[in-house]
Amino acid sequence: MKPDQFNIRHLAAMAAIVDQGSVSLAARAVNLTQPAVTQGIAKLEAQLGVALFERQPGGMMALEAARRLKPRVDVALRLIGSNRVTATQVRAFVALARSGSYAAAAGATGVAEPSLHRAVGDLGLAVGSRLVDRRGRGVMLTKAGVTLAQRLRLALAELRQGLEDLAELKGEEGGRILVGAMPLSRARLLPDAIGRFRGDAPQVAISVLEGSHAELVGPLREGEIDMMIGALRDPALAIDLDQRPLFEDRPTILARRGHALEAGWDADALRRYPWILPPEGTPLRQLWQAMFAELGGDAPPVPIECGSVMTIRQLLVGGDYLTLLSQDQLALELQAGLLSDIGPAPGSVSRTIGITTRADWRPTRLQQQFMTAIETAANVMAS
Repeated sequence: MKPDQFNIRHLAAMAAIVDQGSVSLAARAVNLTQPAVTQGIAKLEAQLGVALFERQPGGMMALEAARRLKPRVDVALRLIGSNRVTATQVRAFVALARSGSYAAAAGATGVAEPSLHRAVGDLGLAVGSRLVDRRGRGVMLTKAGVTLAQRLRLALAELRQGLEDLAELKGEEGGRILVGAMPLSRARLLPDAIGRFRGDAPQVAISVLEGSHAELVGPLREGEIDMMIGALRDPALAIDLDQRPLFEDRPTILARRGHALEAGWDADALRRYPWILPPEGTPLRQLWQAMFAELGGDAPPVPIECGSVMTIRQLLVGGDYLTLLSQDQLALELQAGLLSDIGPAPGSVSRTIGITTRADWRPTRLQQQFMTAIETAANVMAS
């Protein structure tokens, strides 16, 4: 079962029964008839493959499955914001928000365009807001639409985690970990962590989305990835995120093997050669600027801005460029003699590497187990 296949009213009824302890009180709370609630719970239990309640003369007793699912459902319902919203409407609008046009959304979902139009229009009526504006052949989300799309993605992420909680309860192997990998984590930290985790949980799938902090923080905030690994940012700029430090990384100056600066260098020598660095505002660029502040004088121009380690490697090998990176990121090239570490960066040049998650995120057991594997791998790297 997928998280966007739930009947939202059935979820609301389930949560109300846990709170109220009876079908009759829950029916009043969610504005459904008692038979509708009873049928809805039966359908929900059939979909999930677990019993949610034990029927007793005095009411309904929530079983472990209901108790596990209830907190996730509460969060999802709060994010969705209305019991009038349907799963069909959620699927349609999330697809439209992701693709940018009804035609593309129809191709992605297999649903006819008229049906998508109707579902999105009905969703707007249910939440009382205009969600999209026409822009030629495509659409643009309104401010209310952008906010709702983010909330619906987070709701689906919460329900996905609820399904994984129930799978664990049923003793089923499986699930999926969604990881955002910033550049530094890809060379050693993340592969080591995946290897450790898979040794204990071989049936769990792992999806890795590569990108910079700027590219990954949006998917993280919208629940499309569970966590991201890499250089941490200023906490004041990420108050809705939780940043867990793992270790301090000290970058070094790298060049091709045989570069003139292998024999030694000073500040003036570093200014004579072209640099390859990530864009302004990234932690590594800030460390590079701090390095030249320590050396004294102005920082040289940066003719090539690039965050791709693969591209940087090829440019270094083929020219007299310099860069500032962690040794781990180009360890194979250093071992093979293609590149040379011409010296540690002077000054207090280091960056904190860690795990970033949403501040209100509650990991499943498997997600917590994966983060433990990351922490173990980080401890080995730091030792």
